[in-house]
Amino acid sequence: MSTRGTVLRSHGPGEQLKAEEVELTAGPGETLVEMRLASVTPLDRSTLSGRQPASPFVPGSEGAGMVVSSDVVEPGTPVVVRGEGAGVTRAGVWGRYAVVPNAAVHRLPPSLEAGTALALMTPALTAHTAVRRVADVQDGETVVVTGVTGLVGCMSAAIARAAGAARVIGLVSMDDRADEPNGLVDQLVRVDGLGQVGRELPWCDAVIDTMGGPVTGGVLGHISPGGRIAVLGYKAGEFTTIDLHQLIGRDLRVLPVNLQRTVLAPDAVGQALAGIAGTSWRADHDVVPADRINDVLDRPAGRVLLDLTTL
Repeated sequence: MSTRGTVLRSHGPGEQLKAEEVELTAGPGETLVEMRLASVTPLDRSTLSGRQPASPFVPGSEGAGMVVSSDVVEPGTPVVVRGEGAGVTRAGVWGRYAVVPNAAVHRLPPSLEAGTALALMTPALTAHTAVRRVADVQDGETVVVTGVTGLVGCMSAAIARAAGAARVIGLVSMDDRADEPNGLVDQLVRVDGLGQVGRELPWCDAVIDTMGGPVTGGVLGHISPGGRIAVLGYKAGEFTTIDLHQLIGRDLRVLPVNLQRTVLAPDAVGQALAGIAGTSWRADHDVVPADRINDVLDRPAGRVLLDLTTL
């Protein structure tokens, strides 16, 4: 199917993007999406700084919209677009319409708004990778999530539930005054600055550790033989002490979570969004008209979404 639509195109590194009308045609294995919103990500900025594969080029590696035509998704289905080189090695989603590979199209859960899904994409994928890919949480397991009141920790608890965990225990520091996060945990346990936890922390099969530091070494003593700890943060410190007798004697695994070296599975985006869909989330982001893209490209911090309906 073909359509004409306005897109934002870059004609070279350092040049301002221009709104131009083009013809878009979806071929075999491709989906035509009517775009509504798109993220402005560090990857987009990096691509525009000199890594774009062609000139002119349509950037945009993450977006949300409605399917117009596809051989895998029904027309009218709300979707999120991410992956398969969109906005990096092939034309992206910064336009009124976008043609993308079928595998880059992921259904948007009904309980998630498009803006929320895009704003939470990165932490959701981080939590999903830690829980599903690295720790490989299974049905019936007991999972401990450290730093569970933080965004990634809270998402990790939600995704562990979605993965079938029988019990989810949240671990927080003594000075964390936050309450139990959204009812996602069965028990909240405090840990001191030395990583010492009381006997109230039960044995578990897996730990998702967002805190690091002495907490990492402290929770190792509560992992059942053959269990594992997936480490993805170190806000409590970059160094820890590991009891090698425990590590070897109980056959424990310490597993780093590194998204830069992890190739996401084709269904990772859909699974990550589905895993957090049952919980209400607060997503801080700014929505700006697409024609203001040149004003926000250099913004150093904050999540920016483009309103593509203004093109």
